[in-house]
Amino acid sequence: MSTPQDLDWAIVVPVKGGPGAKSRLHSPARGAIATAVALDTIATAVTTVGATRVLVVTGDRGLEREVRTIAPVAIVDDPGTGLDAAALAGVSSLVGVAGVGVVGAGAPVTGVAVLLGDHPCLTERELRVALEVSGRHTRAFAPDAHGTGTAMVTTTRPGEFASAFGAGSAARHQAMGMVRLDLELPGLRLDVDDLDDLDAARGLGIGPRTRAALLDYATERAGEHPHGR
Repeated sequence: MSTPQDLDWAIVVPVKGGPGAKSRLHSPARGAIATAVALDTIATAVTTVGATRVLVVTGDRGLEREVRTIAPVAIVDDPGTGLDAAALAGVSSLVGVAGVGVVGAGAPVTGVAVLLGDHPCLTERELRVALEVSGRHTRAFAPDAHGTGTAMVTTTRPGEFASAFGAGSAARHQAMGMVRLDLELPGLRLDVDDLDDLDAARGLGIGPRTRAALLDYATERAGEHPHGR
């Protein structure tokens, strides 16, 4: 079993992006909010492990341009066949012929985390704790706040990566032999999919880009209805 100090982590962040992103937010501003949420998540990943160890999977060229303003992270095209395929595309791009990950100029990677791009409350401290605990297991996952979905999947064998994201994914990941990590890390476990999640995120404390997107939307709405009608 690997220990945390043995591992050199890379983080893959798959982000759908585009007009279909976060459809359950039911808000005219959902595209801007979804982009901001993803950027806050990516920024935390970069702060935690460094830009050369973060890889974003997306087919949204607008999001790609925004990501470049944060850091020169690697970006891989989303194959467009679902979240598991996007995650695999990202992990596969890290893996060499011997099953050892590489990022940038040949830097070795012995642990890979797939972190979904919808965690605007995630902090560097939380992500570091999650990676440290995950590193004690060959394969692990952190369930979402509801306990039924998945916030992050990790592996110390990148060449054997597999995932089963989607509704009810926690049970599937556990059935695949992953260790379930019910960590007390609210920023990691809260993923924003709908307006209730967004309200909960405000209570925890959201990242600066998400906060700015929500403020812009509120200001725009106030301008449309100056008398509160």
